[in-house]
Amino acid sequence: MKIKGLRWWIIGLIMLITIINYLDRGTLNYMWVTNIEYNVVDQVDPGLKVNQAQFIAEDNTYSLVSKKGDEIIQKVGNVSFKKDGQIVVNRQGIAYELGIVDKNASPEAASKQAKDQLGLITIFFMIAYGFSQLFSGKLYDKIGTRRGFVVSVLVWGTADALTSLARGKLSLTSFRMMLGLGEAGPWPGATKSNAEWFPQNERALAQGLFGAAASIGSILAPVIILMLYMAVGWQLTFVVVGSLSILWLVPWLIINKKGPKEHKWITEKERNYILSNQPESKVKNEIAKSWGQLLANRKNYSVILGRFFLDPIWWMFVTFLPMYLVEEFNLNIKELAFSAWIPYVGAMVGSISGGWFSGFLIRKGATVDKARKTAMLVGGLIIVPSVIAAVLVPNAIFAVILMAFVLGGFQFTIVNIQTLPSDLHCGKSVGSLAGLGGAAAVLGTILAILFAGQISSWPLLFGLLAALVPMSLISIYLTVGKIEQIK
Repeated sequence: MKIKGLRWWIIGLIMLITIINYLDRGTLNYMWVTNIEYNVVDQVDPGLKVNQAQFIAEDNTYSLVSKKGDEIIQKVGNVSFKKDGQIVVNRQGIAYELGIVDKNASPEAASKQAKDQLGLITIFFMIAYGFSQLFSGKLYDKIGTRRGFVVSVLVWGTADALTSLARGKLSLTSFRMMLGLGEAGPWPGATKSNAEWFPQNERALAQGLFGAAASIGSILAPVIILMLYMAVGWQLTFVVVGSLSILWLVPWLIINKKGPKEHKWITEKERNYILSNQPESKVKNEIAKSWGQLLANRKNYSVILGRFFLDPIWWMFVTFLPMYLVEEFNLNIKELAFSAWIPYVGAMVGSISGGWFSGFLIRKGATVDKARKTAMLVGGLIIVPSVIAAVLVPNAIFAVILMAFVLGGFQFTIVNIQTLPSDLHCGKSVGSLAGLGGAAAVLGTILAILFAGQISSWPLLFGLLAALVPMSLISIYLTVGKIEQIK
C-alpha cells in the first residue's frame, strides 16, 4: 500500500495531538475562577424572577436563584453586577472549591490570591516543563520521534486524568508538574519530525501548521472545557480531556511506522522529493552534539535568547487571559467561553502565514537567512502596536480582536525561530537545540510570571509585554549572523 503525501499525514497527526495538548493544559486555567450567571428573586414577589437581587440586610447577603430553580444565598463580596446593573454573577471555580482562595475574602483580596496562586502553580508546571524540554530533546534524538511521542503522551494524558483526584494545592500542583513533564516533549519532537519528513523549503510551513494546531487547541479550549465544566463538573472534565491523548496513540503507532527513508507506505516520488531537498542528507556519519558543544557556538544563542524573550508573551496570555477577561470586563462563564477563543484565531492565521511567508520567499529566490529574518521582523511589527492598542480599549470585544493580532504576530515570528534548529544543524542535534530553546523559553516565562505578581494592573501587565519583542529580535540578529548549516 502506498499513500500519497504521507508527510502531510504525519504532520496532521502531530497537529491533532497538539490540539489535545492545549486542551489538557487549558483545563486548570479556564476552570480556575469562573463567573456563574444566576437568575434573581424579586423583592416583592419571591416567585417572580427578574434582573434584580434581593438584598438581605440582616446578614449582608443576596438571595439568588440557580438555573435549576434552587435559591442560593451568597455574601455581598461574592456577588457582582454587570455595568448595566441587570445581571448578577457569582464567583466559583476550582480555586474556590478546593479552598485555595478564601471565599470570605474581599473581591480585591480574592483576585490577588487567585492570580498569585495560579501563578505559583504555573511556575511549578513551567519548571517541570523546562526540565522536560531539555531532556525531551535528547530523548527524541536518541529513541526517535515515534517512540518519543508515545512516552510524552502517556505521561501527560495520565497526569491530566489524575488531576480529578486533586484535593488541595499540593496535590493539584503535583499533577500539574507531571503534566508539564509530558507536555513539553512535542515541541522539540515536532521540530525534529519536521526536519525528518520535510524538505528545507517546507519546514517553516510544517512548523507553522504545528503552531496553528496549538492555536486551534486554544480556540477550542474555552468552549469545550467550560461546556464540560457546566455539564459534568471539573473532576470529570479532567478525565474526559486526559483520555483523548491516550486514544490518539492508536493511529500514531499505525501510521508512523518508520522515517521517510524506510517507510513502506511512502511513494518513491515523495521519498526522493524529501531527501533530495534536505541539506543534512548530504552529511555522512553525523555525531550528535553535546549541550556543551551547542552552547559553545554563538549562533545557537539565536534560538536560546530569541525564545527566552519572546515566549513569555504567549504563556502570559495562555495563563492569565481567562482571569483578565473575567476580572477586567466581568464576563460570565458563557461570555468567557465564546470570547476567549478569538485571540487564538489570530494565532492560527499567524502561525500558518508566518511559515508560508518565509517558504514563499525561499521559493522566490531569497536565501534562508533573508527569508527567516524578514518573517521575524514582520511578525514583530504586528505585535507591538497591537499590544498597546489592546490594553487601551474599554470594550471586551475590541480587546480580544486586537489580542488576535498580538498572538498572530507572535506566531508569525515564533514559527521561524522554532525552525532555526533545523536550519543550523543536522538531524541528531536538532531536538537538543530545540530543547535548549524551550528551556530558555520556560525560564523567561517563570521570570515574567514572578514579575506579574508585582503588578496589580492587568492593562499595565499586558502592555509591558510589547517590550519583549525588540529584545528578542535584537538578540537573534546579533548572535545568529548568517542563517546556514553550522559546519
